[in-house]
Amino acid sequence: MSRNMVLMRIHIGESDRWNGKPLYKAIVELLRVEGFRGATVLRGIMGFGGSSVIHTSSILRLSEDLPIVIEVIDEEEKINRILPALNEMIDGGIITLENVKVVLDRKHSR
Repeated sequence: MSRNMVLMRIHIGESDRWNGKPLYKAIVELLRVEGFRGATVLRGIMGFGGSSVIHTSSILRLSEDLPIVIEVIDEEEKINRILPALNEMIDGGIITLENVKVVLDRKHSR
């Protein structure tokens, strides 16, 4: 029942843009068009990247550039095919890949 797949994590900033829209939205739309199984966008409450500037959702210091992580789990071949497009879209960020074992994979029956 279990099978091996790849977890891709894309770390970007909330203020990052692609063709006039938020980068995270553009990436999710691309993944959907390319037939990926799904994607989840996670918004961090605090973090820093290559610039070492801390971004936080603290009430005292509201940030408009909070950390964003997009998680995608799919077949290795499909992940590898999308990497060149992501490389073009992402100006500052990081992409990680991990091998994962999927033990349950059910679609919602709505």
